[in-house]
Amino acid sequence: MDIPKWKTLGIACFTLSMTISLIIFPEVSFNASVHGLHTWWEVVFPSLLPFFIMAELLIGFGIVQFIGVIFQPIMRPIFNVPGVGSFAWIVGMASGYPSGAKITALLRKNKEISKIEAERLISFTNASSPLFIFGAIAVGFFYDTSLGIFIAICHYASNFLVGIAMRFYKIDDEDSSQSKSVNNHGMTYAFQKMHDTRIKNTRPFGQIVGDAIISSVQTLLMIGGFIIFFSVFTTLLHELKLFEILHTVLRPILHVFHVPSELIQPLSTGLFEISLGAEMVSSLDNVPLIIQLTVISFILGFNGLSVQAQVASIIANTDIRFHPYFFARILHATIASILTVILYPFFFQSTTKKTDLPTIALQDKSVYSILDFIFSHGPIFTLVMIFLALCILLNRVIKANNK
Repeated sequence: MDIPKWKTLGIACFTLSMTISLIIFPEVSFNASVHGLHTWWEVVFPSLLPFFIMAELLIGFGIVQFIGVIFQPIMRPIFNVPGVGSFAWIVGMASGYPSGAKITALLRKNKEISKIEAERLISFTNASSPLFIFGAIAVGFFYDTSLGIFIAICHYASNFLVGIAMRFYKIDDEDSSQSKSVNNHGMTYAFQKMHDTRIKNTRPFGQIVGDAIISSVQTLLMIGGFIIFFSVFTTLLHELKLFEILHTVLRPILHVFHVPSELIQPLSTGLFEISLGAEMVSSLDNVPLIIQLTVISFILGFNGLSVQAQVASIIANTDIRFHPYFFARILHATIASILTVILYPFFFQSTTKKTDLPTIALQDKSVYSILDFIFSHGPIFTLVMIFLALCILLNRVIKANNK
């Protein structure tokens, strides 16, 4: 039997086994699905939609091209990508994954960057958001915002180093030879570039906004599907004891680095879904804090297979290949873990335990207020925006039928 047939058989067996597992564990699957749904419509959708819509509008109106000219002298020497990549990098850090992949795909579709440049760019523009690091991990799991500062430094510094390392990816390839100039042409040239881009976009203003809303909502619906799927999938793997196979592989590796065996299950879970793995790591009170933070840094850098699947789906309609992004995730996870170990003594006492941490975070209400606002109004915002997108689509269908 040739490879394509083996692949077909493997996909069929996987799908069938997942279906049977859903039938065997209906209550567990339902609870996991509800958990994933709550995560999506309370936090992910309302926090990412504004960034997605504004990214579409900024690219459509030529503002990103203006930014690209200004940041060309920075992005090209450091990361070997055009200046427009700065927009994907900044938004990717501010809003979290998979925003960087979404914007990179948009830039590639609009031919603002080459294929190789897009593969470089996507490798370091998908980082965890500050809201997740400070709100979910530091406050929600560890009850200390000071840990958020340390985790963020390790996470974003290692991501920066990944970007520098990936600048050498296919550096001699002809496809990456465009836009090599690093000369700053000034504000006049940047404005002219923005104006030319806007003029080339012949769509009316209302259509541009409508397209941005529809495209963003469609992308977030896809992301929601992946979040729910991986929530159920990870839970079923635990129920079927299939994680024991991964534990067998990880046990000797972790033993070499003197990592306690209690972290095997949280780490394996985090490789699939970040938030579940990070929460399990934080609950291990008998594990030294430095090891907990190192594992969390590794999980955040790897992104989790759930996020990686979202990125793969976003770039599926482009010519951007997935394997450079996957390699960068392994590199990011490794560098972040090393940085955590190196920088830990500069931030904490070597004997620090989680139970000894200061409680100043409990007095800092700013993060809590942001989280409370999102949890309280997120579902309403999600439903309103989905309804708005459906109204725009319905209006366009009616207009098309009347022509």
